[in-house]
Amino acid sequence: MKYLLLILLLSAAMQAQTLAVNKFALPDAPSQQPHFWTLENNVSVSLLAGLITADAITTQRGLNQGLREANPIMRPFVTRGPAGAAAGSALGFGAGVGLVYLLHRTGHYKAERVTMRMIVAGESAVVANNIIALR
Repeated sequence: MKYLLLILLLSAAMQAQTLAVNKFALPDAPSQQPHFWTLENNVSVSLLAGLITADAITTQRGLNQGLREANPIMRPFVTRGPAGAAAGSALGFGAGVGLVYLLHRTGHYKAERVTMRMIVAGESAVVANNIIALR
């Protein structure tokens, strides 16, 4: 009985210490890092998704007309039909947005914006090249 009372007393003392510490704890400071999902990034990611979709559609049409995929990394995906093209497009989209998010998290905000714009411009050039090749 003495041991039970001693354990109860010590656990009450430990609980009182944690209450006292939490009572005077300072709140966390607000984050100074800007948010990733700004209007500019929302528009850029939406543009990129649309361009990647247009690239997949025009590539499949080109393959049906007898053309060949020029990108050796994407070639194994797009030769498997629309499902393979969707998988390859999802991987490319994830890699592009993931790289931009990594730059954002490491504090390289200017490089983040430049990289996203370069990815969108490159994908635009690919879609334009596909459309010209289909004509």
